[in-house]
Amino acid sequence: MLRRQLVQAAGLTAMALALPLAAHAADTFKIGLILPMTGQQASTGREIEAAARLYMAQHGDTVAGKKVELIVKDDTGLPDVAKRIAQELVVSDKVNVLAGFGLTPIALAVAQVATQAKTPAITMAAATSAITDASPYMLRSSFTLPQASVALADWAPKNGIKSVVTLVSDYGPGNDAEKYFSERFAANGGKVIEKLRAPLRDPDFAPFLQKVRDAKPDALFVFVPSGNGAAVMKQFFERGLDKAGIRVIGTGDLTDDEQLNNMGDGMLGIVTSHHYSAAHPGELNKKFVEAFRKANPNMRPNFMAVGGYDGMHMIYEGIKATKGEGGGDALLAAMKGLKFDSPRGPVEIDKETRDITQDIYLRKVEKKDGQLYNIEFDVIKQVKDPGKAKK
Repeated sequence: MLRRQLVQAAGLTAMALALPLAAHAADTFKIGLILPMTGQQASTGREIEAAARLYMAQHGDTVAGKKVELIVKDDTGLPDVAKRIAQELVVSDKVNVLAGFGLTPIALAVAQVATQAKTPAITMAAATSAITDASPYMLRSSFTLPQASVALADWAPKNGIKSVVTLVSDYGPGNDAEKYFSERFAANGGKVIEKLRAPLRDPDFAPFLQKVRDAKPDALFVFVPSGNGAAVMKQFFERGLDKAGIRVIGTGDLTDDEQLNNMGDGMLGIVTSHHYSAAHPGELNKKFVEAFRKANPNMRPNFMAVGGYDGMHMIYEGIKATKGEGGGDALLAAMKGLKFDSPRGPVEIDKETRDITQDIYLRKVEKKDGQLYNIEFDVIKQVKDPGKAKK
């Protein structure tokens, strides 16, 4: 009898000790941010983390009675690492939301965990169309390559480009860019002479660019992930493709705002299509850029930053809508269908696909205040992901 009473007393004591911890956990909303903070894609991680922290600084770290905690983990750009981190964040840290995902393989690896744990996951960077199909808990605050590629394929034939060679990084987004640009360009009367794919890891673009020079197209269409644009263009100029009269067009990853100002005046005049530029003239963006630079003096916000910033907005709005009480499914439902004004312009999270609808801009590299910027000259309003339209 005495032993039983002692065991019961010990159990009650343990429960009492655990109550403050449980209360603390219940009052905390945790965001697991999985990003490449080292390696080839580290600039993506830096931009997204900086934007997420800026959003919290501007909007406070308490929402609907919940203390918001940001847990940042380095996935090193490897899917297996990202999956393990996601599992740890869900099981050990008990995060309410997963977010980040600099590359498509990372997002797809995390999607499995999100589904099993019924935890919403927001893709802030990766851009393959199929990502939101990989889990019913996956949403997107970034963009898709079909969105950006189709707009450029409509513009090019009207502006003296009748033949192209495509050069893309050989993984999901590159395959999407190649497919949707090529199909639309051909439908508009253009000719795709050759399709080239470079390895994602440690690419050497020189042999591919030699093939481009030999093919003599009107233009080279390029997609490479954020951070690799400078390497492509350096070798493009070194091999004299510009002097051979070959133009360069591409999605906005090529003229990434973070790198552009250091890529040289050879970039002047290059046309890209994308959903965000640091030079976007909207008042909301001007305030965003100013605040971002003040918080991060040596950085210019790029499209990765706006994906992180808007992803945080989705999360905060989800917490508010559920009054801080919503679990995975309730939180997911609150974020689906969101409409809001972003630094990039008006956006909407599609209720059915959980993908983003947004304006896509045609831009030209120009010099403004002594620096290189992507200056918008046309816009296609409220573009849904063309990749979803074909399914």
